[in-house]
Amino acid sequence: MDVRLRVHGAAGCVTGSCMLLETRAASVLIDCGLFQGPKTLKALNYGAFPFDPAAVDAVLLTHAHVDHSGLIPKLALGGFRRSVFATRETIALCGVLLPDAGAIQEMEVEALNRRNLRHGKPEVSPIYSKADAEACLSLFRATALGVWTDIASGVRARWWNAGHILGAASIEVEVRDGGETMTVLFSGDIGPGGRRFEGDPEGPSGVDHLILESTYGDTERPVLDNAGRQKALAAEIMAAHTAGGPLLIPAFAVERTQELILDLLELMEANQAPPGPIFLDSPLAVRASEVFLNEALAGGDREAARKLRETRWLKFTERYDESRALETIHGWHIIIAASGMCDAGRVRHHLKRLLWRPQASVMLVGYQAVGTLGRFLLEGRHAVRIQGDEVKVAARIRMLDVYSGHADARGLVRWAQARAPVRGGVLLTHGEPESLRGLKRRLDEVGLGDVRVADLDSAYLLRANAPIEQGVRAKPRIAPSDVARLDWHNQRSEFMARLQERLDAAPDDAARERLLNDLTMRLTGV
Repeated sequence: MDVRLRVHGAAGCVTGSCMLLETRAASVLIDCGLFQGPKTLKALNYGAFPFDPAAVDAVLLTHAHVDHSGLIPKLALGGFRRSVFATRETIALCGVLLPDAGAIQEMEVEALNRRNLRHGKPEVSPIYSKADAEACLSLFRATALGVWTDIASGVRARWWNAGHILGAASIEVEVRDGGETMTVLFSGDIGPGGRRFEGDPEGPSGVDHLILESTYGDTERPVLDNAGRQKALAAEIMAAHTAGGPLLIPAFAVERTQELILDLLELMEANQAPPGPIFLDSPLAVRASEVFLNEALAGGDREAARKLRETRWLKFTERYDESRALETIHGWHIIIAASGMCDAGRVRHHLKRLLWRPQASVMLVGYQAVGTLGRFLLEGRHAVRIQGDEVKVAARIRMLDVYSGHADARGLVRWAQARAPVRGGVLLTHGEPESLRGLKRRLDEVGLGDVRVADLDSAYLLRANAPIEQGVRAKPRIAPSDVARLDWHNQRSEFMARLQERLDAAPDDAARERLLNDLTMRLTGV
C-alpha cells in the first residue's frame, strides 16, 4: 500500500490547517484553513496552493473555525468541484463564518488600498469575496458522528466528537488497497471536556497512525468546574469594574462568546458581578449565537436558549454605525468583539480607542498565536501598531484561560493514550515549537509509539502497522525555522515603538537630535 501525507499548514504554528492524503486512487484534503499571525505567514493565503485544487477528490473538515475552513472558498475558485464532508453543525457554522471572512477581507483590503494609494503602493485584491464564500457552500455534504461515509475510491471516513466547538470532530480515515487496510486518525482540535455545549472528546482505539494537534502541548491548566470558572471570571469582572473603565473582551465568535455570555448573565443575575450592559459587537458572533440557540432548543436546553436572546443586559450591535456609537457610552459596560486574537474585525477599532486609557481593561480568553496583536498585548508591549497607527498600551491587560476550547498537555496525552494501540506512528501538528517539543517528550515518556513533528510542506509515507517515514522533501514555502517567529514587519513595529520611547524619555531636543543623527549614521555608513 502506497499512501502519502503532505502537511501544508499548521506545522510549526497553530493556523492554516491543511493536509493532503494521497493514495494510488484518490486525493483527499483534510481541512483547508487560513493562516493567521505574522504578515509573512499570512501571505501564504494569497499565494497558489502547493497542489492542484481541481485534482482533489474530497475535503474532510474537522470543524468550522477559519484556521481550518477559511480557504475552502479559494479552493473552489481554484477549480475544486467535489464535496466537502462535515458534520451538520459544522456546515451551519461555516454558513456564517465563511461569508463573514470574505466580507472582512473585502472591507480590510478596501482600507489597505486607500493607504497604499496614499503611499504610492499597488492595490491588492481580497483572497475571496463574500459572494465567493456563499457560492462554495453548495459543495458541503453532511455526515453523522460514528457513521462510515464513502469519500472516494478506496477511502471511507467517520467522524468522532472532538469536544472542541459545536460540530467539531476527529476524523478516522480508512484506506483500502487490494487486500490491505490502513487507518489514519486526524485529531482536529481536541477539547478539554466538561463543557457547557460539548461532551468529552472521543475517538476509536487501535489505529495505524495518529495525526495529533499540539496547541497546548507543553501547558498544564488548573482543572476547574463550571462554578470554579465562573468564580475566576467574577474576580476579573470586579477588578475591571473597580478600575473605572469599560471591559473589552476580544472573543472567538464561536463557542467562547456564547459560554462567556451565559456565565456573565448568570453572575449578574446572582449579584456576583456588577450588572451592566453587555454589547455583543460582532455580526458574526450574533449569527453564530443564532446557530447555538437553535441547537439549544433542539437539545431541550430552553434556559440557555432564553439567555442567548437579546435582553435588557445583552445588546446586539450588528450595524457598523451601532458599533461606532459605543464610543459615546459612559459608565460600566462590557464589549465582546471578534476576533479572539485581535487580528481582524471590530475589536481592532475598540482597541485603538481604549488601549491608551489606564481605566480600561482588556481580557484575553483564548490562545494568542505568534505575531498576532493579542500575543503582543499578552507579552506586555508598551505600544502596538493598529491599522497603521502606533497606540500606547496603558489599559489593564488580563488573561483568563479557563475558557480555552483546547485540551491542555495532560488532556492531549490522555486522549492519545485512549487511542492505543497506535500500531504505526504519531505525527504532531498544530503547535508552536515549544508546545510540539513538550508534547513529543510527554508522549515518548508514556511509550505511545514512534512520535514525529511535522514540517510545513513536508511529505510522509504511511504504511499499515509501520512507523511513519519521511518522504521526498519539497522546498517549503517558508523555512520551518521561520514559521513561528516574528518577521521583519513585527521587528519594524517593535523598533519604532522603542525608538519613540527613547525619544520621549530624552531630556531635551538636543539629545533627541543626537540619537537620530547616530541612527542615521549607522544606516548610511556616513
